[in-house]
Amino acid sequence: MSVGENVCFSLDRLQEIDVLIKKYPGKRSALLPVLHMAQKDFGYLSMPVQQLVADTLDLRLMAVREVVTFYTMFREKPCGTYLLEVCTNAGCMLNGGNELLAHMTESLGIQVGETTPDGMFTVTEVECAGACAGAPVVQINNAYHEKVDAAYIDAFITKVKGDQL
Repeated sequence: MSVGENVCFSLDRLQEIDVLIKKYPGKRSALLPVLHMAQKDFGYLSMPVQQLVADTLDLRLMAVREVVTFYTMFREKPCGTYLLEVCTNAGCMLNGGNELLAHMTESLGIQVGETTPDGMFTVTEVECAGACAGAPVVQINNAYHEKVDAAYIDAFITKVKGDQL
């Protein structure tokens, strides 16, 4: 999807959004679920997609940008089949989160925020996963994995690469 590309929701999605909007006192209240729908439909929230959401909800683009850039679950660029989000906040950091992040990027041959050349893995750092008792925590496609170590990640990567063969 290029920057200037014209994007639109399907008629079914627009009907779903209309039903959703009626559940709220104002269109702006539907912003989070509509952003989730848009990300599901388009894979990520490019600027044209964010503008589509703004137009659909009669909002300024900046109102949408404020939400997209605040929450880590929204992506502004494509990511791999497996999104690996490593928490490096205090609890996870003290339990090896930074070392785990370094191990993942080194073993995959990418930097934080990058995607492997085969498109399978994207590694990102998140400020707080909110699961300190399970530190270090890695979210894999939004599923929490607690007390993760290098062996766990290596086994996961090996398994999913094997499943692709």
